Amino acid sequence: MLDRHKSVWPEGVPHHLDLPEQTLTQNLINAAAQYAQRPAVIYHGNTLTYAQLSQQVDALAGYLQNVAGVTRGDRVLLYMQNSAHFVIGYYAILRADAVVIPVNPMSRHAELQHYARDAGADVMLAGQELTSFATPLVDEGLLNTIIVGHYGELADPGYDIPLPAPMDTLDPAAIAGPGVVRWSDAVARGERPAAPQATPDDLAVIPYSSGTTGQPKGCVHTHRTVQVTLVGSLVWNPMTEHDISLTVLPLFHVTGMQAAMNSPLYSGGCLVIMTRWNRVVAAELIKRYHVTRWRSISTMVIDLLNDPDFARYDLSSLTAVGGGGAPMPEAIAKRLKGMTGLDYIEGYGLSETMAALHMNPPAAAKRQCLGIPIFDVDSRILGVSDGAQLGPNEVGEIVTSAPQVFLGYWQNEEATKQAFFQLDGKTFFRTGDLGYYDEDGYFFMVDRVKRMINAAGFKVWPAEVEALMHRNPDIAEVCIIGTPDPRRGETVKAYVVLTAAAQNRVTAQDIIEWCKTEMAAYKCPRDIAFVDALPKSASGKVLWRALQDQERANLAQAEAADG
Repeated sequence: MLDRHKSVWPEGVPHHLDLPEQTLTQNLINAAAQYAQRPAVIYHGNTLTYAQLSQQVDALAGYLQNVAGVTRGDRVLLYMQNSAHFVIGYYAILRADAVVIPVNPMSRHAELQHYARDAGADVMLAGQELTSFATPLVDEGLLNTIIVGHYGELADPGYDIPLPAPMDTLDPAAIAGPGVVRWSDAVARGERPAAPQATPDDLAVIPYSSGTTGQPKGCVHTHRTVQVTLVGSLVWNPMTEHDISLTVLPLFHVTGMQAAMNSPLYSGGCLVIMTRWNRVVAAELIKRYHVTRWRSISTMVIDLLNDPDFARYDLSSLTAVGGGGAPMPEAIAKRLKGMTGLDYIEGYGLSETMAALHMNPPAAAKRQCLGIPIFDVDSRILGVSDGAQLGPNEVGEIVTSAPQVFLGYWQNEEATKQAFFQLDGKTFFRTGDLGYYDEDGYFFMVDRVKRMINAAGFKVWPAEVEALMHRNPDIAEVCIIGTPDPRRGETVKAYVVLTAAAQNRVTAQDIIEWCKTEMAAYKCPRDIAFVDALPKSASGKVLWRALQDQERANLAQAEAADG
């Protein structure tokens, strides 16, 4: 086990983490008992106290159990944008002793089919603006019940900051159809859930992480593995009931789920929730509610700092800013420091580790750095070709053994087997990320072992996009690569071979528009190149790297010509 980082370990912070022997459900029960009248959630001008939040959670959990037939260990899809509804839905599923399957609200029909089939879920909680993508699954026999929430019903109708479109114009009376239940009607029934039965070792959350085999895989987490990063983050960087968090990171994603929802609620703090990123609104909410903590991704900070009116914003209440997902550019970090006096504290984690494995020490942070391994985490660098353990400043794959590592991929023994290996009597997880550590034990990211594209912090796996695009009857073959993008870091490009029938009929825009109906927007190719054939090896495998290298060569040539 590497111990170089122990020399920069935060003062007063223990090296071992003692977890409370309780579930996420109990976390909220405890907070509601201790902070009953304190604000838990502020959403578009409406405040829910801890007592009110707990009451709504219990009522929805009761409906799930008594009416929708959800039992202990059942998986329930949570398909919503950031909202008061998301928080209630998340904890209601857990209160019903069930398992949360958080679904990216940018997901569309084909993706929803996969989540429902793979997770074996027949109940979904959804936002009204997403209903049209979800209801076909009822007709297809994949879902029995969809409980649909209108976000405005938990907002102040007279608030001066409107809900983002199209939520601002939707009529909750329009929530209807086979298998569809209006959220407010479900809660109004006042159903009572049974006493909690789940233990810390029961399944709690299964976030889906895309892989190299074409379909997203469910990362199995128990209440215990979720608690490790939840409680650990609070020991590392304490938060109290007086802290107010700007909740703008997507809550379906493990970083937002933990840092911007679960941890603040555990502490008795308050969430100021944004459904959609808007730099002007974010600055106003920070000022209006005296927000103290903001977990974000680098692109949000870049956007805010690039606002011509940034100098007039009052961000003086902030005491902590940080996040992960994509490296924070050095120049932006310096500007942020100069304008706010705050360092952007970066960390490193995956869906498979339920957020942070590494964090920067708050008093000794390094920029563009993954931080140091935190409580009980043993991370190492192994040679990609030979698996040999490497020393400082030698690049290899980051592997880790830690208590927050998931149990495995849901119903996918082969992928689970490939993800783990034994070393020095411990079970290690292969992250698939290339990096190194320096003389002080800080880890840095270099690249990805596999083909992953990092588009503005969102992970895109080419094989998954290719699998979805192959559903298009006009596409004979397709290969996805990443191409540099000045704003997003990388973006998605597709090399497409059309079928004979589609020649001279289908355009690049036709393909892009089709993709928008079948997959999340960040996965959709923004550039389509039609080719007569894809390069292949003697065994018939598509030579994606040849296309990737050619793309980079073309861009380099173009830049040289412009220079």
